[in-house]
Amino acid sequence: MQFGIFTVGDVTTDPTTGRTPTEHERIKAQVQIAKKAEEVGLDVVAVGQHHNPPFVASSPTTTMAYIAAQTERILLSTSTTLITTTDPVRIAEDYGTLQHLADGRMDLMMGRGNTGPVYPWFGKDIREGINLAIENYALLHRLWREDVVDWEGKFRTPLQGFTATPRPLDGVPPFVWHGSIRSPEIAEQAAYYGDGFFHNHIFWPSSHTRQMVALYRRRFEHYGHGRADQAIVGLGGQFFMRRNSQDAVREFRPYFDNAPVYGHGPSLEDFTSQTPLTVGSPQEVLERTLGFREYVGDYQRQLFLVDHAGLPVKTVLEQLDLLGEILPDLRAGMAEGRPAHVPDGPTHAGLVAARDAAAVTGAAEEVSA
Repeated sequence: MQFGIFTVGDVTTDPTTGRTPTEHERIKAQVQIAKKAEEVGLDVVAVGQHHNPPFVASSPTTTMAYIAAQTERILLSTSTTLITTTDPVRIAEDYGTLQHLADGRMDLMMGRGNTGPVYPWFGKDIREGINLAIENYALLHRLWREDVVDWEGKFRTPLQGFTATPRPLDGVPPFVWHGSIRSPEIAEQAAYYGDGFFHNHIFWPSSHTRQMVALYRRRFEHYGHGRADQAIVGLGGQFFMRRNSQDAVREFRPYFDNAPVYGHGPSLEDFTSQTPLTVGSPQEVLERTLGFREYVGDYQRQLFLVDHAGLPVKTVLEQLDLLGEILPDLRAGMAEGRPAHVPDGPTHAGLVAARDAAAVTGAAEEVSA
């Protein structure tokens, strides 16, 4: 089980001070937060991709490469790689280069994005969002697995005899997650390829998350990738912790009430009762998070959104310290009763080992035949 954090790289005014960080401060803060995540023992840090204000996450591979150079162990991922508006050839080459620079310590999550004006900036139509995601990923999947690709589709220039460089590290492409909040087509896509499915899980009730993950699991088994409970599932989540629950609520309330994403809507109390957002003590966050298994089953990756809504960097680092304190109990709780056949979270080393084991099995079957 992998635990980590994700960011969307927003530049948001702190409602308690009225101060807005500069873009420079936010970019550097993402690196500082990632280094802290590794320090407290987390496994993954994921960065977003946005091409519009108020975000500074327009170049995730640059940020990930810099973080990789500043860390030793933590796995770098994306909370969104825009498969709809980013050329799949560029994704293949940029993330392929990153895979080598990070010695395999990376993966990525495909997403469509939720900002309509971005599509025409890149010559795309948001009404084709699902179709773009399906076609572009089909090409990317081939680019990482075929040395020479001939391809023609609806949304980009045809390719003839094209080779994406560099080739994947150790001959194994980066692991891919497909992220979605509400689109069953994306769960289907993840299942078809045997990739991971990541449900953002921060705005919807548990009943919706249960349905989306169950659909993916059923279809994963349908396509012959393994049993339903062996499908690779990731969840998002949100928390704000203080030693005392009342202090957590009092401190976080102005950030919640004014956050661009969910401010000026349901009350903090209503939102925490209806979604996975937990505002309280470390013990409350621990118990709430362990409860996610009740409706999605055993899963592989849990990421939390912690640097958002204008929270100061100092506060975010304190949140990571508290998360680090409950991390051993989170790991123990998620491991309790976990069947041996349920896979661990994906890593490059694990993918290489699986590839090699499959080759040995295939060779043995040929000999026996």
